[in-house]
Amino acid sequence: MSTRTATPAARRRPAAASRRASAVTLQRRARVRRRRIGALLMVALLAAGAAFVLRPLFHHAVREIALPLRHEDIIRQQARDKNLDPALIAGVIYAESHFIDGRTSSAGAQGLMQITPATAQYIANKSGGTAFRVSDLGTPQVNIAYGAFYLRYLMTRYGDDVPLVLAAYNAGEGNVDRWIARARANDHALDVGAIPFGETRSYVTKVLDARKEYRASYRSELGL
Repeated sequence: MSTRTATPAARRRPAAASRRASAVTLQRRARVRRRRIGALLMVALLAAGAAFVLRPLFHHAVREIALPLRHEDIIRQQARDKNLDPALIAGVIYAESHFIDGRTSSAGAQGLMQITPATAQYIANKSGGTAFRVSDLGTPQVNIAYGAFYLRYLMTRYGDDVPLVLAAYNAGEGNVDRWIARARANDHALDVGAIPFGETRSYVTKVLDARKEYRASYRSELGL
């Protein structure tokens, strides 16, 4: 039985093979890392592209929820016909019904601009709407037309003083007339903070704030 020991060259061969195997393994790992990094970069680029494309749609959806707008063609038409700010009409609709069709209040006010049958009948008589029926208030065209007519009437009555107009739209002309008379008796004007009804003060502020937001957010839709 031979007892020769391995030569130095023979001992080096396994070591060299081991180093080559380690080098191959490292190269494979490096390629895997590069592929993973490339895949991550591609995903990041696709995500950035999708965010860029979808961002306007996302903002539009959020705006529609927070500040809805419907029937803008009717609003523009009625604003032109009645010489009103379309953003004011939109603000009133927002405060009255949040642009939800078919809403009826506990007081019987109906539709987008929450007009009572009695007020609607008065407007029909004044505007020549002889064929008017209360059920017509559920139609956006009729409801917005009648609401705009009433706003124009109040504008003329209160000298285009928008806070007074809105107060009368909410609380009625009789209340506003009494508040104005009381304020004049005390030698001062009736401003929003002096309106006795808390609900009406909140309503006026809400509409004024909404008008400002509609002007900023829907200029083209409202023809501003």
